[in-house]
Amino acid sequence: MLLREFCYDCFSLEESASLSDIDQMAEKTVLFKIRRQDSPDASPRWEEFELAWHAGMNVISSMMEIARNPVTRDGKPTTPITYDSNCLEEVCGSCAMLINGNARMACSALVDNLEKPIRLEPLSKFPVVRDLAVDRSVLFENLKRVKAWVPVDGTYDLGSGPRVTMQEQEEAYPLSRCISCCICMEVCPQFNEHTGFVGAATISQVRLFNTHPTGAALKRERLAALMGDGGIQECGYAQNCVEACPKDIPLTRSISEVGGAVMKQAIGDLFRR
Repeated sequence: MLLREFCYDCFSLEESASLSDIDQMAEKTVLFKIRRQDSPDASPRWEEFELAWHAGMNVISSMMEIARNPVTRDGKPTTPITYDSNCLEEVCGSCAMLINGNARMACSALVDNLEKPIRLEPLSKFPVVRDLAVDRSVLFENLKRVKAWVPVDGTYDLGSGPRVTMQEQEEAYPLSRCISCCICMEVCPQFNEHTGFVGAATISQVRLFNTHPTGAALKRERLAALMGDGGIQECGYAQNCVEACPKDIPLTRSISEVGGAVMKQAIGDLFRR
């Protein structure tokens, strides 16, 4: 009888403690400071939003909550935040932005791990479309410049592709993980309007396609594209790119290997004249 009463007392204490924790969590809020811009030519402004905290929330889920009820901290109605997002699992590369001044993926940025208040800004080296959405077409123009594709004539059946060894697959796979998020370009001090530097992502894709048995057909053209303005010579080896890359791509190794190949081809071309 005494044991039963003791157990009931323990349960009551645990239940009251858990209810108290729930009440405290319900009262906890998270403050967001978000840089807004209505159009590419509009002046930027800051708006603050205060959201109720809940376990596991990240930056994207927080902006979804703002979209559900777009009211600022001071009670003023506003518009939902414009931002790029798709997969919500760090695969598509769309949701890259500045979070507390650091370029990173918003979908994997857990609120509990961020310094408060949380400041959200668009990537600073790309034209703003609206709010946190930016125009990253410069990356795709650079990829076209270096012909980052495997040339295949689709007018007839080519049969099975070339065999690739396991070692070649292991070397190529990390390079294929690029998600075109542009974070490496954002953190690179050499990527700016003055240098026209193509960036680490483009150089790494040159390495990837040059190692492919069929893609190597365009190797000379890719390396030649990196000899001109904004080419690999613009890299200052700051190594910010490899530190910030969310997919852990060996970007500095790619820059080193492609740089050696560019130099070798340039010297060879000099003696062929």
